[in-house]
Amino acid sequence: MAFTSYYLILIYSLLSISSCIGQTSFQPKGLILPVTKDSSTLQYITQIGQRTPLVPIKLTIHLGGQTLWVDCEDGYVSSTYRPALCGSTQCTISKVNTCGNCTTTPKIGCNDNACNNTPENPFIKTLYDGGEINEDVLSIQSTDGSNPGEFVKIPSFIFTCTPTFLTEGLASGVKGTVGLGRNRIALPSQLAEILSFPRKFAVCLSSSTQSPGVIFFGDGPYMMLPNIDVSKNLVFTPLITNPFGTGSVRFLNESSSEYFIGVKSIRVNGKPVTINKKLLAIDKRGNGGTKISTGSPYSILESSIYDVVTKAFIDELSNATRVAAVSPFETCFSSKSVGSTRVGPAVPAIDLVLQTTRVYWRIFGANSMVKVGQDVICLAFVNGGLNPTTSIVIGGYQLEDNLLQFDLVRSTLGFSSSLLSSQTTCANFNFTSKA
Repeated sequence: MAFTSYYLILIYSLLSISSCIGQTSFQPKGLILPVTKDSSTLQYITQIGQRTPLVPIKLTIHLGGQTLWVDCEDGYVSSTYRPALCGSTQCTISKVNTCGNCTTTPKIGCNDNACNNTPENPFIKTLYDGGEINEDVLSIQSTDGSNPGEFVKIPSFIFTCTPTFLTEGLASGVKGTVGLGRNRIALPSQLAEILSFPRKFAVCLSSSTQSPGVIFFGDGPYMMLPNIDVSKNLVFTPLITNPFGTGSVRFLNESSSEYFIGVKSIRVNGKPVTINKKLLAIDKRGNGGTKISTGSPYSILESSIYDVVTKAFIDELSNATRVAAVSPFETCFSSKSVGSTRVGPAVPAIDLVLQTTRVYWRIFGANSMVKVGQDVICLAFVNGGLNPTTSIVIGGYQLEDNLLQFDLVRSTLGFSSSLLSSQTTCANFNFTSKA
């Protein structure tokens, strides 16, 4: 279903039920957000209802983000907005000790004796050291895992106010970001704590700019048409805690809220490539390792890793015709010389090998090759240069049509590899039929 249609449903639902939702004994099994890929920025966009009266707010998904932050400088009006005062429980939960004072008349987003944090816009690599912690109403749709249900109103959701400038680089009309990271005020943890369901969420990004993917909050089933529970065949690997912050500005006194996994080696067409194993580990300063990020549209590999992976890929695809590079990609082919399969172009699979050689995330052609011209496809990995903070960043394109379940209690990631092999996609959640 097109995202614009969901948007109209959201507006109608907020208007029609804003006076009564959240005031019944209804206990949702889980919650959902539709997520659509923006064709211009390649960001993943959702809608959430917020404020009193409720307003649909357009936000960009930030998988490793610490908070839901919103531009409060441009037209934020709400009768239920409340700043979090220094020393309050909200500030303690947010793990902030900084108190702010306004140089102007107090207003929404700027109050005396309110606690502040540092929200991040990963798309312009900028932090704002003065985001005000607040509470307000949040509305989000429930689900039984198969269909959408009624909207649930959360009266006191903790979020962060920022000035308008922090929205630079975000998709058109977007007012902030939804942080899904590993801390208590990120969306998954707050929803689970408030509504008493498991601290799990699952991300299923659609490759289409017309049909939305979905984020589930809570446990499965996660049903996709035609009646496929995509949570049934997940492979699991531990989530690794990076002891140091890894955002746009490094924090050496707190652990990262981003999601890291333990890639031990890489195979191309089933054959291991030679990699400096030190790059795959997180060192004592938080450098290295592998993280999953929607802050990058494509996967990024440290230069030496990039070189050996692309060389092996070219060697294994020796019958294909090479063509000129198309920035930011360095390895491109004529699509006429490459066949097609159910899981994308017929190219060598790239395996990210995890805790054992039998546990691996397989990247098929649908996620490894990107069309950049009428007859040109490129290997959808970017050279990250020498000495990047993180050696491997698994970007948005490699996540599309893969189900990723994050279990924050067990600290595990469940992943599907491409759902195309199961004859479904992340655009196949049934947003049109109510439970």
